[in-house]
Amino acid sequence: MKRQIATQAPFESFDLASLIVSRQQLRTPYLSFLNVPSLSMGLYVLPPNGSDHQSRHARDEVYYIISGLARLRVGPDDLRVKRGSVVFVKADTDHQFHSIEEELRVLVFFSAERSD
Repeated sequence: MKRQIATQAPFESFDLASLIVSRQQLRTPYLSFLNVPSLSMGLYVLPPNGSDHQSRHARDEVYYIISGLARLRVGPDDLRVKRGSVVFVKADTDHQFHSIEEELRVLVFFSAERSD
């Protein structure tokens, strides 16, 4: 009997320390590390007093703050975010990190692309 070999594993595992190193080597604030039909993920890092130049997105987004201290403007609201904060931002909503006091490390989760 011939054995079937899966072309794609049913899971992926990531090490945060390795992701941090990979992002540093690329010299970019955002490292995309997972992209499947249902969601994508990335690591976003902004330095103290840095600028967040992102614009609104066509997909829902969740931020999990790994470390750091900053503020996040979401539409007319302004939130303080710190290690452990989790923030959902609805698609097509203006949002931006600002007043970054400590290096901000953020896990970013994007929903699937909308088909409408």
